[in-house]
Amino acid sequence: MRGELAEHLAGFIDGVNQAIAQAKTDGVIPSPELAREKLAALSAFVSKVPEVSYIQDEKLTSEDGEIPVRIYSPAADKPLPVIVFFHGGGHMCGDIELYDPMARKLALASHAVVISVDYRLAPENPYPAGLNDAEFVVKHYQQVLTNVNYDKGCLAIAGDSAGGAICTSLTMRKERDASLHFDKQVLLYPSVDYTMSSASFDENGLGFFLEKPRVQWYFDNYFLNGEDRTACSPLFAPCSPSSPETLIIIAGCDPLRDEGLAYADKLKGQGVRVETKVFANMIHAFMNIEDLVPNECAELFETIGAFVNN
Repeated sequence: MRGELAEHLAGFIDGVNQAIAQAKTDGVIPSPELAREKLAALSAFVSKVPEVSYIQDEKLTSEDGEIPVRIYSPAADKPLPVIVFFHGGGHMCGDIELYDPMARKLALASHAVVISVDYRLAPENPYPAGLNDAEFVVKHYQQVLTNVNYDKGCLAIAGDSAGGAICTSLTMRKERDASLHFDKQVLLYPSVDYTMSSASFDENGLGFFLEKPRVQWYFDNYFLNGEDRTACSPLFAPCSPSSPETLIIIAGCDPLRDEGLAYADKLKGQGVRVETKVFANMIHAFMNIEDLVPNECAELFETIGAFVNN
């Protein structure tokens, strides 16, 4: 069933659809640079940037190079939970700067230390480069928290869209690597099926901001070496009762809607604690347009905070 869009998003979506149609008419060829510019332009819709008492840029060094991270703590002297956050952007776009306001709000709402990760992006660094960066940070995050107090026994990972794909891919790896440990995962409209096989891709795949052809283009730029996309998809991977407790945020007008719901059912089938929050009238990436949907974003961060601290 096609999603029903919130009335207060109608004007925004009309403008987006007109721009998409004009680009097709003009024969605009997609490129990583153009995609990054378009995602970065959404920062105009996130105007509220709260103060956080401790913010520090650091780097972790793996065998593949340096991985920039930014650390946020609302109370650096207190032993708070830790959230490692991976931004969205189709594995091709996004960075620490674009997601700075969201990371601040995540830290404040969850009363947690947040580590925002600038993992490598495709197509310059295709699969699994960014995922390897993510795993390295989760395994070695304590190295960048030497100036921050934190709860060493409470680690969550979180991500939106492609960041959710990274989280669930780490959960795949966790099944076969005992040294990779985290307690919870927070997934915001996650991408978990690289085969794009769910019904919502056809039902919501045009006219709701994120469109099916764009997702296909993202994946084609991420998987450049003939990988088996079914085998790479967290939705189809084995899971167990030891999978992390999971919160899944779903947007009803999102082509990724059904795969997120299916992933929740998959974990529940193994007896994993799963919370699902559906924003029925929202589009993909609504966290990135907070000024247009302030009440929904307030509820989003409140939901995450309650889950992290429960």
